[in-house]
Amino acid sequence: MKLDHLLEMNRRWSDSVKDREPDFFTELAKQQSPEYLWIGCSDSRVAANTIVGLQPGEIFVHRNIANIVTHSDMNCLSVIQFAVEVLKVTDIIVTGHYGCGGVLAAMEDKRHGFIDNWLRHIQDTASVYEEYLRSLPDDHSRFDKLCELNVIEQVINVAETTMLQDAWERGQSVAIHGLIYDLADGILRDLDVTVEQRRDKRELRRKFFSKIKTAEA
Repeated sequence: MKLDHLLEMNRRWSDSVKDREPDFFTELAKQQSPEYLWIGCSDSRVAANTIVGLQPGEIFVHRNIANIVTHSDMNCLSVIQFAVEVLKVTDIIVTGHYGCGGVLAAMEDKRHGFIDNWLRHIQDTASVYEEYLRSLPDDHSRFDKLCELNVIEQVINVAETTMLQDAWERGQSVAIHGLIYDLADGILRDLDVTVEQRRDKRELRRKFFSKIKTAEA
């Protein structure tokens, strides 16, 4: 069978974990109680547990093309609701990465098929920051910056969901963070755009954009 090697690798992994911690899977099966919700890109090189060194059960994960959060995506919204209201996570981490194929495709002036409808969200972000992006010296700089700006917009979108607004209203402690991952060195960088309370979307965008320009000055 084509997947035999994967099944064998799985058995080896399971055996190695049980050798180190005999009760690991028994305890894991009882419940999951992660502190974090990770909203990241589907890119196979950006696996949440691996790059932050956490074990199964320690981080709740949602991934899609270009780590986008929209108010019409029932899948993503359901994950957020479950994470906030049931798992009671304390931190939501929106993580993008440099070299993101979804962001690059959104920048290209050509058709990519059905995914163009999804990439429209990134193109809308590029339109919001069009003047700023044009001021950058080259396409590579614009590409990297749009990867960062896309994360910031998704942090804002998470903050605007009814789940987060309701959580903050009832006094639940949950923070939203924006990170960017560099495939070239394996390092996560904090974009310093944390949200911990209800705020106006325009205020958030103004605050975050100011931080980016200040950091580059």
